[in-house]
Amino acid sequence: MLSQCLEGLHLRPEGTYVDVTFGGGGHSRAILQQLGPTGRLYSFDQDPDAKAEARHINDKRFTFIDANFRYLKKFLRVHGVRQVDGILADLGISSHQIDVPERGFSTRFDGPLDMRMNPQAEFSAKEVINDYDEAQLHKIFGLYGEIKNARTLANAVFAARQNQTIETVQDLKSVLQKYAPRGKEFKYFAQVFQAIRIEVNEEMKVLEEFLEQVPEVLAPGGRLVVMSYHSLEDRLVKNFIRAGKFQGEAEKDLYGNELKPLRSVTRKPIEASEEELALNPRARSAKLRIAEPNELQ
Repeated sequence: MLSQCLEGLHLRPEGTYVDVTFGGGGHSRAILQQLGPTGRLYSFDQDPDAKAEARHINDKRFTFIDANFRYLKKFLRVHGVRQVDGILADLGISSHQIDVPERGFSTRFDGPLDMRMNPQAEFSAKEVINDYDEAQLHKIFGLYGEIKNARTLANAVFAARQNQTIETVQDLKSVLQKYAPRGKEFKYFAQVFQAIRIEVNEEMKVLEEFLEQVPEVLAPGGRLVVMSYHSLEDRLVKNFIRAGKFQGEAEKDLYGNELKPLRSVTRKPIEASEEELALNPRARSAKLRIAEPNELQ
């Protein structure tokens, strides 16, 4: 959905833009192609693989920021930037993270239970699985993985680790196997791994902190473009655009005007076309939302 992201940003050659999820650099390179000599692009990522990839971009208009995008405003100000004309966030996990067994993100390979987007962080999936109590495991499996038998699974993980530490992807899958619906094992494993990954990287909290900074960072007429891949992320983005907060209705002033900093550009989220799904099946769950500053503010 690269073209839809670029169209959503409404790029101007002289504008200043932020790609808060550099990943493999595909979006950033495409943005740079549409910028003129005075345009600027700042890209965030905390992953060392992304940093290494960014070194291949030799362009004076480009600045890579080695940080989590929860620090959007702070690091832009370090570089003398107060407002920008567009912000892009692709919340999907990068293929270079999934495809490296040592990172522990994928159910397809055996490897250590890790899942840290920042490998320097102290807290990994191994700590979640082996140190969380049963109630905490139940909560993250149910809330972040939307696992129907979350309580039963939490009990099973808790019991299994009493005998032996759960160290690897295969160790965990061996515990999950008994509780996965027949014929839907892969989806079940993916849901559990998603739940653990979200917890390890504080993904929901990071997204909330980022969104709360957007209205101050986005210049009048600017665009926010967010692509999410599961309902939890999409709900946060939708609610913030709709109401300026993550729960409840928008507040109103004395005249009945809604006090919300953003307004949606599209009535419904944009989804991948059948043609794109044929090329990239992983885009099936993607939802693209576009917003701009509310002129009433």
